Amino acid sequence: MKKSFCLFVTLILIILIISGCNNSESVINSINPDAVNNDQAGLLKGSGCTTIQDGVILYSPGHYLEGQPLPVGYDPYGYNYRAHMFKGSYANVYLGRAGYPPYEGDDDTYLAENPGAAGHWAWPYRDIKLVMKWNDAWLSYKDCDDDGKLDRHYGFASYIGSGAWETNHMKGGSGRDSWTYFTKIIAVPDDAVKNGNLWYTADGVEIGPVLWGQFAVIQEVESGEGATYVSPAGPGFGHW
Repeated sequence: MKKSFCLFVTLILIILIISGCNNSESVINSINPDAVNNDQAGLLKGSGCTTIQDGVILYSPGHYLEGQPLPVGYDPYGYNYRAHMFKGSYANVYLGRAGYPPYEGDDDTYLAENPGAAGHWAWPYRDIKLVMKWNDAWLSYKDCDDDGKLDRHYGFASYIGSGAWETNHMKGGSGRDSWTYFTKIIAVPDDAVKNGNLWYTADGVEIGPVLWGQFAVIQEVESGEGATYVSPAGPGFGHW
């Protein structure tokens, strides 16, 4: 697996978040208290928030499951918003929002019933297995601002400084051609400094490569190559 493709996949996942996707479409992961500051944790624990358990947070307009409530456990595509996790086919990250049912592994049957899916850009990646995990700052299981959507970086104007983090773990191929790729992504702290394609701490220590303005990669691991990148400022989420 070429590193460039892995980075492409990661970037596409980030695009979904910063472009303002609706609740059921955001990619993205069990809350890590160390990754959320005290102010935000207090807000999330406050009263008046709607949760998935209330059964009134719905899939977005245009989604295959439009109008249905988000489930407490896994949905048919592989999302478990309550557990902050996705596990399934890479294509299933996108097919629901495009109005298609979940792909379950049978190409012929699926395309016979949904021929338009063959033209979707993610269809060629349907055999890639993807596991994503995230914390509450990345994508909450609550709606505390009463907009009918799951909150992102609640209590913050953007992801910067929110303590949000997410991981992607991809597997593909078979036999000698099998590969794996793992990456950790964080929202940079509010005093981070961007210089070119890298984020740095306020005291000049490299955090990691820039992703879409608000995020940094702090670790990458590829099969056969080991750790291809480890942030000099530290790859642990608790640090951020």
